[in-house]
Amino acid sequence: MSKKKNEITQSKIGLDTESLKKDIVSHLRYTLATKPENASEWDQYRSVVLSIMDRLNNNWLDTLDEYQKSSMKKVYYISMEFLIGRLLDNALINLGIRDTIAEACEELGMDYEKVRDVETDAALGNGGLGRLAACFLDSMATLGIPGFGYGIRYDFGIFNQKIVNGYQQERPDDWLKYGTPWAVERPTTEYAVKFYGRSVPYTDDDGNLRFKWENSQEVLAVANDIPIPGFKNNVVNNLRLWKASSTKSLDLSSFNQGEYINAVRDIELHENISRVLYPNDKVFVGQELRLKQEYFLVSATLQDILKEFRAKHDDWSLLPEKVAIQCNDTHPNLAIPELMRVLMDDEGLDWETSWDITTRTIAYTNHTVLPEALEKWTVSLMRNLLPRHLQIIYEINKRFINKIHDTFGDDVNRVRRMSIISEGEQPSVQMANLGIVGSHKINGVAALHSELIKKTIFKDFYELWPDKFTNMTNGITPRRWLYQCNPGLSELITKKIGDSWINNLSDLKALDAFASDKKFRKDYQSVKQENKQRLADYVQEKYGITLNTNSIFDIQIKRIHEYKRQLMAALHTAALYNRIKENPDLDIVPRIVIFAGKAAPGYAMAKMHIKLISSIAEKINRDPDMKGKLACHFLDNYTVTLAEYLIPAADLSEQISTAGMEASGTGNMKFALNGALTIGTLDGANVEILEEVGEDNIFIFGLEVEDLENMRREGYSSWEYYQKNAELKKVIDQINSGFYSPENPGLFHQITNELLDGNDYFMVLADYGPYADMQKEVEKVYKKPDEWFTKAIYNTARVGKFSSDRTITDYATEIWGCGPCLKKGRKFKGSKK
Repeated sequence: MSKKKNEITQSKIGLDTESLKKDIVSHLRYTLATKPENASEWDQYRSVVLSIMDRLNNNWLDTLDEYQKSSMKKVYYISMEFLIGRLLDNALINLGIRDTIAEACEELGMDYEKVRDVETDAALGNGGLGRLAACFLDSMATLGIPGFGYGIRYDFGIFNQKIVNGYQQERPDDWLKYGTPWAVERPTTEYAVKFYGRSVPYTDDDGNLRFKWENSQEVLAVANDIPIPGFKNNVVNNLRLWKASSTKSLDLSSFNQGEYINAVRDIELHENISRVLYPNDKVFVGQELRLKQEYFLVSATLQDILKEFRAKHDDWSLLPEKVAIQCNDTHPNLAIPELMRVLMDDEGLDWETSWDITTRTIAYTNHTVLPEALEKWTVSLMRNLLPRHLQIIYEINKRFINKIHDTFGDDVNRVRRMSIISEGEQPSVQMANLGIVGSHKINGVAALHSELIKKTIFKDFYELWPDKFTNMTNGITPRRWLYQCNPGLSELITKKIGDSWINNLSDLKALDAFASDKKFRKDYQSVKQENKQRLADYVQEKYGITLNTNSIFDIQIKRIHEYKRQLMAALHTAALYNRIKENPDLDIVPRIVIFAGKAAPGYAMAKMHIKLISSIAEKINRDPDMKGKLACHFLDNYTVTLAEYLIPAADLSEQISTAGMEASGTGNMKFALNGALTIGTLDGANVEILEEVGEDNIFIFGLEVEDLENMRREGYSSWEYYQKNAELKKVIDQINSGFYSPENPGLFHQITNELLDGNDYFMVLADYGPYADMQKEVEKVYKKPDEWFTKAIYNTARVGKFSSDRTITDYATEIWGCGPCLKKGRKFKGSKK
């Protein structure tokens, strides 16, 4: 290579300050057509990202080459959501050049913090499902597993939440207003996805009955790729997102006749598929669009997977040995009839062979224990939209019911419970049942959750196929959720025990020995205080709210849902207010209660809970008697970025869902890792956190699953709990009488009626007393900083199990049957100089 060419190459892939500066300036001039002195903050951000992409692209290509040479089994993770957050910091950390970039920016007259803050969160997900998927991608890349994410490139996120007069308002989340420099569009990688039409039988040359899908409408799925770098190993995996595009060009005849709307109507309808995350499915049009999204994702993804497989293999029996498909929840479970359709209709395989290949290739992750949350689609809708798939599903169901009869005899009730097609006036396809029948493994996401599904919603299936069911306790990536979001604590830990914990989170156990070390405990406490100040500065700038950093930061951040019981925390906050009003000299720990989270647009009760929390907060924050004692805030538009400020600053983590209703949770893991103490029920992963950190280092309260079942069976009366707890009764009476809504005294009757007349399905009143008592214990311990921070250190030290690296390793060995392309400690050849 000539010296000149080598210099150019080095400026594109070098990781030193000078190479990065040259590349940034080059992109400003030659890509963005501006000069450094004239560049806007957006120009600066894009030039930095494009320079990082140069380095990632080089490793990206090397990684794909290595995977191709290795001929290893590949993993394809299909999810409707990937809540990846902002990417710049994460990419720089995984490349090991965050400080170098900051230095390069400074020498070019840029402020790296401002450059980073230009980036908006990628609106590709809503909650825990999408954040889990993002953590998994990070871990697969870090472990060197040939893993590829597949999702949809939504133009708009679920919504941008604004709280106006205490009410949630939904506004468009236009995260792509200025585009994103992280995505590489692949316009030549596109696939036609069919909808509607009819399934037509015919006989092939060998006399076999076959089917054609005719008179269908087609939409193009166009690939957009986002690089997923591993941590300092030169691995870059791929997240492929499909954007919908019309197969039709503009109807010029209509356009020229002045029918502009008709000219673009079909194009708009096709492109709507990837327009918005989770359309309103309360109306038929929304339901149809949602089902279209799910099949659009599955069809394009399988075409992509099978194209790559066909390029190297002509024996379909090898597919389960070379390909593992993981369906993240029920949304991608249409992969089962779609793979069957391709193998039979396109490739000419018989049913038995196709079924064997399909079931050995696909696995399904369940994320709920709530029967009402299990996805189902009406037969009429599926018949109209996916006629051939409905045929295949009916045949799968017919053969499955025969198996039930062969195994259990003529048990009509069992058949009804297990059937993929439900009965009734409006029969529907039960997607969870389809996933269980058509997969080789079904996993829950926490030990308790996995046991519960075997005893409750999937009990019949477990009795038929006990070996199909397994547990994969969720995990979080330590790179983002400690190393990136909490640099102060990361530095403190690394100085004490080294940095191996970044890739081996269980190494944090070495901190156990320092929990009683006064100097370390003091340093740990100082880091927490710095993080509280950092959050206070952010909240002041973004929301105009002043936080007293000498308060206990009591935080509950998650999707707003009745079973997550934000309502119980709100009732307790109102009770604290009453205590202080009744006794202004009360010796209490100053407390700031912070809520954040979005309610689904059609979930009226959850939205009313937001209004109640906002009204309680308004009353407290306006009362001068509360100054320096109690504050309450609902921070709107919860995002990954907001979580990265809140979690390191939290003292108390609220994980108070009704026992048996939270599948796992990962927020609980993030808080504990960052030294917040958990107040929680024995639900989801709280059970395993208790086992890891020890009962002395967590505040567990409330009814357990068996208690709840017994109470419901024997007859639970919320009224009794209301009557016997004077503090609780006063709060509910205040809410009911309009104390928090004087302009509309009956505003919150919907809530109080549900608690009392509706008999409190989520057991808020039954658990309130133990919750309030445990909060008193929290205050008692917080008054003793040595004791509190000893417990906090134990939490950080003992949650190594909850690394997503461990979770992915378990998936790889127990479900996917694959291993890393990298051996421990080895890097791909890569480009690092």
